[in-house]
Amino acid sequence: MLLRFRQDVIDLKPRIVHIMAGTNDIAGNTGPSTLKMTQENFRCMTEIAALNRIRLIIASIPPASEFPWRPGLDTVTPIAELNAWLRDHARRAHATYADYFSVLAEAGGGMRAGLSSDHVHPTEAGYAAMRPVAEAALLRAARAHA
Repeated sequence: MLLRFRQDVIDLKPRIVHIMAGTNDIAGNTGPSTLKMTQENFRCMTEIAALNRIRLIIASIPPASEFPWRPGLDTVTPIAELNAWLRDHARRAHATYADYFSVLAEAGGGMRAGLSSDHVHPTEAGYAAMRPVAEAALLRAARAHA
């Protein structure tokens, strides 16, 4: 995302950008990645957005009790750690935080039943649960931009 941020965001001159990232990093889908690497990518995108006067919505990572393509990988702990960091980072950066985790998660840190067919990606019902969070975040970011 960071590599494409200029062409996919800055060059389009949006007023607001919504960033939801981290699942693929935790899963190692593009190679080994640490939480620190993900945090540094968020810091860079935050700084670039601020320099270009683009309001930022930082989204939590959705819950996942497992990644079916990576059996045995601990998902709950790194998602919780990164979400805590993302919430704090959004506060420090004066960005809006969209907490999708809370509306999707069951007590053990996985996706609530019926909101995902693979424990990771939301279904239509999952997106319906996310919608009010997204709408509220967009309104907060737009008001802050005015």
